[in-house]
Amino acid sequence: MTMMSFSFLPDPMDLLLVSLLLSAFGALASLLAKGNDGVATWVAGLPGALAGLAGLAAGLPALTSPASVFETAGPYPFAHFILRLDPLSALLVAVISLLALVSWIYSLAYVREYRGRGVPAMGFFMNLFVASMILVVVADNAFWFLVFFEMMSLTSYFVVIFDQDEEAVRAGFLYFLVAHAGSVLIMAAFFIMANYAGSYDFADFRTATLPAPLASLVFLLGFLGFGAKAGMIPLHIWLPRAHPAAPSHASALMSGVMIKIGVFGIVKVAIDLLGASPNALWWGLLVLAFGAVSSVLGVVYALAEHDIKKLLAYHSVENIGIILLGVGVGMIGMATGNPALAVLGLMAGFYHLINHAVFKGLLFLGAGSVIFRMHTKDMEKMGGLGRTMPWTALSFLIGAMAISAIPPLNGFVSEWYTYQSLFLAALGGTPFVKFATPIAAMMLALTGALAVMCFVKAYGVIFAGPSRHPDPSHGAPEEAPRPMLIGMGILAAACIVLGIAAPVVAPVVGTIASRTLGAAPVAFADGALLIPAGEGQAVLSTPLIAVLLIGMAVLPVVIKAMLSGGNTLARRKGEAPWAAGYLPDVHMSATAGSFAQPIRMFFGPLYDVRRSLASVWTGLEVRFERFVTFARRTEPLWDRHIVDPVTEGVDKAGRRLQPIQGGDFRVYCLYIVAALVVLLALTVR
Repeated sequence: MTMMSFSFLPDPMDLLLVSLLLSAFGALASLLAKGNDGVATWVAGLPGALAGLAGLAAGLPALTSPASVFETAGPYPFAHFILRLDPLSALLVAVISLLALVSWIYSLAYVREYRGRGVPAMGFFMNLFVASMILVVVADNAFWFLVFFEMMSLTSYFVVIFDQDEEAVRAGFLYFLVAHAGSVLIMAAFFIMANYAGSYDFADFRTATLPAPLASLVFLLGFLGFGAKAGMIPLHIWLPRAHPAAPSHASALMSGVMIKIGVFGIVKVAIDLLGASPNALWWGLLVLAFGAVSSVLGVVYALAEHDIKKLLAYHSVENIGIILLGVGVGMIGMATGNPALAVLGLMAGFYHLINHAVFKGLLFLGAGSVIFRMHTKDMEKMGGLGRTMPWTALSFLIGAMAISAIPPLNGFVSEWYTYQSLFLAALGGTPFVKFATPIAAMMLALTGALAVMCFVKAYGVIFAGPSRHPDPSHGAPEEAPRPMLIGMGILAAACIVLGIAAPVVAPVVGTIASRTLGAAPVAFADGALLIPAGEGQAVLSTPLIAVLLIGMAVLPVVIKAMLSGGNTLARRKGEAPWAAGYLPDVHMSATAGSFAQPIRMFFGPLYDVRRSLASVWTGLEVRFERFVTFARRTEPLWDRHIVDPVTEGVDKAGRRLQPIQGGDFRVYCLYIVAALVVLLALTVR
């Protein structure tokens, strides 16, 4: 199959620089519009959206092109400013830019909720947040990577605490703590590599040879540091608190793309920089294990949530786990000398990375639209919104089906490839690989079943059934404004296209995986068929599935119309549905709590584990607050006993000497004569 050509576009690196400049302009313009929230919304949103378009135009052609490099001198000899746009970084640039474009369109209406609460500051931090994420994935020098990584963490921190309520501040503090703990580990990994490479340039990291034990140490530091940013269990504790606290369009960016930079970092260190040593089979098994546990526990914890944004945040933990399953299989394939398996596993992880960004961004924007109208995140206070917000309901339904891996949508395709990679790994390799990969496949199957259950609950409670609005005097909520619907519509269409057009998309993602690994290309499609890395495996056709599903829906209606001769009887409607002799009541409908109650009972021990982990982090938070309080109390001691006495003494001396500065010229002449007499006396002596 021929690859897509983008030769008519300008140089990708030039477009990338244009995107960064537009984001910087949007940030500055938003600050300058302080005092006029309406103007700030547009001067931040329009350049941000244009930056997203420019980023897409830069990233898409670079997916299948040779690496493009921009280099200039830095402020220090070791800090060469190098940007590298290769297929792996281009993938992240394209995904970030797509979500940024959609989020900025959405924000043109959504930020009305924040007028009078610092809209210019929001535009400033959001633009810098997007620019810093792009700079992180294209930076090719460790110094600048760490600078931009810190910039990304700081700007997202200010977005998390934007509401300035107690919950947001505490969530931001926990995020700040975990993010910077991860940064320290990443910094240590880079320092070790720089010591052996003699440079901070990633190009020298790639050619340096580290002893096996030291390479494993670097991998562990990078895996834990980037794993904290990705939100994998048990380093996920910040994620279900920070994402719900942020504005919804920021949550879409954080959950859709920021946590993927954690996955990007793991791949960057283990495969790109270290080369995934053939002796490091346990690296892949470790990634596989963390992925399997994160996928199951993420969805189990999501099932118990009533807060719609917290539910979606836990599903981010789940999907990071699914992505890590693919990455783990890819690393196992490299270590066992099976390049086809390596490419298949990494391709499955990358495909799910794209898909999760799209459907999770859609779900967060859909949740934001509901919150925009209902002014609550509690699903127990929603219900029946499908009648008054039909387009939001349809968009959310598409996202829910995609995240639940319902064919032929995009989530199904990437999970199917992940299954195939696990099955292929189980057929060969070491006995431990044959033992571990089927268990991971079973955990992925359990994850998929629970995800379906979770989103049946979420969609049913929010959009179906009777309304449970606590204040019915406000009337039925209206549909979301048009810019918000446009943003959701773009992502809903992407969920469909990435699924049905998988025979076109899969070879491109496979090319990215093979180039990242430095392996030979692998066939992933044959016409309308998807093939998992070679012959003898299962095949799939998402276009055929789409046609069959449409036919299954339309055919019964056509047959009924033909048999009835076009005369259909109207449905009889009674005054009320049968409710066992009682008048129907809102309390009779299923709620989020009643739906999840059996799950909470069945998985009780796992929820006990979550409470234990939460108590550990809470204890750390309390200890840190105590330390801050202690520092606040001890700081005045230095001032009171050292600084204050010195300043008071100087002040007293100054007041006593002040009378000699009377401003009388004759007195100053007298001082000069007296000084000369003293000097002469000392000289004579």
